Amino acid sequence: MRIGILKAYILKEMNELVRSRLIIMVYLLPTMLLLLFGYGIRMEVTHARIAIIDNDQSHLSNLLTSKFEHSKYFDATTTFMDEGEALRKIKQAQSDAIIIIPAAFEKRLLKGQTTQIGIYVDAAFPSRGSTMESYVQGVILNAASGLIPNATNGSIVINQRTLFNQAMRDEDAIVPGLIGLVLLVAPAIIAALLIVKEKERGTIFNFYASPLTKAEFIAAKLIPVFLLHSLNIFILLLWALYLFEVPFRGSFWLYWVASEFYILVSISIGILISVITKTQIVAVVLTVMVTIIPGFMYSGIIMPISSMVGMSRYEAHVFPVMYYNHILYDVFLVGEGLASEKTQLYLVILALYGVILLGLGALWLRKEIK
Repeated sequence: MRIGILKAYILKEMNELVRSRLIIMVYLLPTMLLLLFGYGIRMEVTHARIAIIDNDQSHLSNLLTSKFEHSKYFDATTTFMDEGEALRKIKQAQSDAIIIIPAAFEKRLLKGQTTQIGIYVDAAFPSRGSTMESYVQGVILNAASGLIPNATNGSIVINQRTLFNQAMRDEDAIVPGLIGLVLLVAPAIIAALLIVKEKERGTIFNFYASPLTKAEFIAAKLIPVFLLHSLNIFILLLWALYLFEVPFRGSFWLYWVASEFYILVSISIGILISVITKTQIVAVVLTVMVTIIPGFMYSGIIMPISSMVGMSRYEAHVFPVMYYNHILYDVFLVGEGLASEKTQLYLVILALYGVILLGLGALWLRKEIK
């Protein structure tokens, strides 16, 4: 490559980014996406409206009811309505769950007999319904161990400890994955406009008529955006550490190197789309389709990749966000670093993605009029 010519084109691209104010979007868009989704996505269910129908009115049933009343997950109210009326409350979206404590609840427990508790959960949204059901079962099991300490005869003692996210904070689980999503979407959208806007304006003919090679042209387009977005690596890290208070247990150098590879992949996706499209609106829509949707589905934010079955699991391995987010969760929550062979492999895969996508962009870019 001719360094002098390349430098001149890079300065031209930087001036164009400043003049068109795209440089504002380079830093505004990633921060907006991180703040929007970081505060907006919540897996935890709190203050679920729960109605408790206590048909026993005994000491043990009152103790069970108090467990729900003092839980941050429920806004519990004790009611004396019948079962049919309580179910109508769920249908009218006035209640999220119903617990029915049967008559003779205390008497049967004290005699060591099996008793049943009725639970109705609004599962119109399956994930929310499943979470509420788990919370209800957890409160009942916790209460049972306290109400009847001899029920298990001390044969089983559970000593439970959560690892990597001891506080079970949504931010610790979501924000690292969001960084992977943001660094996939924002650079790709900006890069997708770089070549296609010249096609719309007709300035692409300057490239056709110049002695500039395809490799030099792509490098001149890629390097300014790459350098600008490299600063976002540190900006997003600061937001995660000081605004969302996510722990950082791994290697900063691993985070930085992996992020640079990943930004190269993201920009390469945008360059490739910019090469094959003819209008800016098509380029943006196509970029959104191949980044945001797979980014949410296969980043591990909504569903762990290990829980996927069938084609979805294979599709997850096609998109680079899965590999980068594995490294992100390691550096933020686990801290194993390059001691993990999987992390080493995923770094190599990200580098290969960048090389392959850039190669395709250079291959499909035409230096002539069709």
